[in-house]
Amino acid sequence: MKSILITGANKGIGLAAVEAVLRERPEVKVLLGSRDPGRGARAREALSALDASWAERVEVVAIDVACDDSVASAAKRIAAMHEGDAAPLMAIVNNAGAIRGSHSEVLDVNLHGIRRVCHAMTPLVERGGRIVNVTSASGPNFVSRCEPERRAFFTDPASSWEPLEEFVRATTPDETLTSLGMGGGAAYGWSKACANTFTMILARRHPDLVVNACTPGYIDTDLGRATLAGRTPEEAGMKQPADGARVIVKLLFDAPRGRGHYYGSDGLRSPMDRYRAPGSPEYTGD
Repeated sequence: MKSILITGANKGIGLAAVEAVLRERPEVKVLLGSRDPGRGARAREALSALDASWAERVEVVAIDVACDDSVASAAKRIAAMHEGDAAPLMAIVNNAGAIRGSHSEVLDVNLHGIRRVCHAMTPLVERGGRIVNVTSASGPNFVSRCEPERRAFFTDPASSWEPLEEFVRATTPDETLTSLGMGGGAAYGWSKACANTFTMILARRHPDLVVNACTPGYIDTDLGRATLAGRTPEEAGMKQPADGARVIVKLLFDAPRGRGHYYGSDGLRSPMDRYRAPGSPEYTGD
């Protein structure tokens, strides 16, 4: 039985994605990644209460994507768990995210966390396997406010990790972002724009894998509620975590048209440098 690793899966969209996979793919095992093993165990218990047969198909994996040692330990555990199978993972969903904290702290989860997981886990992914990076519409919105040179940097299909790493190292304070032609200076949108760029880099580096990014939409989660500014989730038009999980499941099991792309919450490809509303025509650019 092949496995899918989903990080940040003890609640919210991650947990909804675990449940969706369990419901729709009885042949798949889910590795429920959780920074806090206790919360992960409680999430597994809640899933088992929904369907007792799921208990044997869910394994909690302790993983803090902001910690090199934690990610390395998780990779070793997954390999040991599937001893004899050199490529036990059919997919990775990089769902763990952060919205609070300094620029560097947010980036350490939203960009470097994805890179840590992929660096440690891609050797365990079968040929033709999937990587789904859960980013946000805040990324394209951020890029749309940048000056043309910066927009080109974020969307360059020939980009590589070294220039991106150097770029983010030099652009952490708000005032630096603004001075370098990036309007707004919001850490979250900036980090998600970088994660979309890294998705292109990762796809080119691993041509044997299907690598894409997506936004789950504006979802009623702890992270989403941090943006409400006094409104209720209903007033803000938030959807439920199960709604946000749909595009993740689509990218895991359907046949996307390409690799290194970014998809909207409706499952259609979207540009990385501007917002495309769900239900509007699919983006077909390079």
